[in-house]
Amino acid sequence: MLDLTDRHCRHFHRLLTKRALLYTEMVTTGALLHGDVPRHLRHDEDEAPVALQLGGSDPAELAQCARLGEQWGYTEINLNCGCPSERVQRGAFGASLMQAPHRVAECVAAMCDAVSVPVTVKHRIGIDKIESYDFVRDFVGTVHEAGCHTFIVHARNAWLQGLCPAQNRSIPPLRPQWVYQLKREFPQLCIVLNGGVTTNEEVRMHLDPVDGVMLGRAAYRYPWLLHEWDGAFFGTQPRTLDRDAIERQMVEYMHRQARENGTPWPSIARHMLGLRHGLPAARRWRQVWGDASLRQEAPERVMEWARIGVLPVRQTALAKMPPAAQQL
Repeated sequence: MLDLTDRHCRHFHRLLTKRALLYTEMVTTGALLHGDVPRHLRHDEDEAPVALQLGGSDPAELAQCARLGEQWGYTEINLNCGCPSERVQRGAFGASLMQAPHRVAECVAAMCDAVSVPVTVKHRIGIDKIESYDFVRDFVGTVHEAGCHTFIVHARNAWLQGLCPAQNRSIPPLRPQWVYQLKREFPQLCIVLNGGVTTNEEVRMHLDPVDGVMLGRAAYRYPWLLHEWDGAFFGTQPRTLDRDAIERQMVEYMHRQARENGTPWPSIARHMLGLRHGLPAARRWRQVWGDASLRQEAPERVMEWARIGVLPVRQTALAKMPPAAQQL
């Protein structure tokens, strides 16, 4: 979810669900130790609960970054052992860490010693051609002994060579039954299933054998899924905002971010383009909000035009007319 679940995205998702645990995009230890900490860790209180996902492989550095995350108010610190990208592999972290479970255990132990909030691990069921349940079972057992009690398990192998990250999310076969088996063998642990879940009906199905379900790109592309979660899965009052009200609140947020941080509204609007998925004229609404020619317009005007879905066509037509005709 790199470059997707930033704080603007999380603000949008929090308008849809108050109870679901949100995650940051993966932040590397190097980015925090040698970069702009506020840029990476700044978030609003209304995003909570939110987990900070870290990428790294050095126990001392991860402990220091976990401590920063706790100081900045994150609810949970998550170690990513599932990302298969080449850039992450060059840094010897992400999914490649599954080859060294004792190293992961050292990292988890150091992080647990550094913070009082939960330390969790997100990982795959295997890497490359290792297609053995015993592999993931032993990985979980080793890391659990170091103090981790929650495992978010992407129910696919990660291919470190031969597949790009997008292919790694679709080509390796899903094996949710292995995640179910982990819960049976480690009943004292919190086991969360990830991978291939695209509907709330599937969420309900998986919640019977495991403790939780994580949605990534499906939640990003079809955010209205989140609107049901508080009532359906947490037994609390669901959010009552309709799509129009959420869009208006996002426009208010765009103005606030522009005033306080100089953030251009398209950087925020890109995260809500799936809001009207499945509704009539949703495609046109999405095109208006994504029209680069409107960047200088006020977001409330773009909202009005998006709802009628006509302005970009009119602008294109006007641009082709001679100046005298444009004034008629």
